Amino acid sequence: MKTLVCFDFPFAGPFGDEMARALQELAQSITQEPGFLWKIWTESVDNGEAGGVYLFTDEASAQAYVAKHSQRLAGFGIRGINAKVFAINEALTGITRGPL
Repeated sequence: MKTLVCFDFPFAGPFGDEMARALQELAQSITQEPGFLWKIWTESVDNGEAGGVYLFTDEASAQAYVAKHSQRLAGFGIRGINAKVFAINEALTGITRGPL
């Protein structure tokens, strides 16, 4: 079953185009993760937060990525990491045009 992961954490920047340039290599590496389908990058300058919403092919891949990415973020000195894993209701998501 497809599985959604939501990450958010305190982030002081960079944001916007600068963030895109700085994290391009990381973005490319994420596409190689087992079971990875897509990611939507999130950022809030006003709240000093960043994160992302990910879709994986299965829960095992999603859980493995949560563990790996949480360690990576902690290695960058980021604290207050929030990660949640959700099963997808594909029937209802299809009705509301979710990108599955």
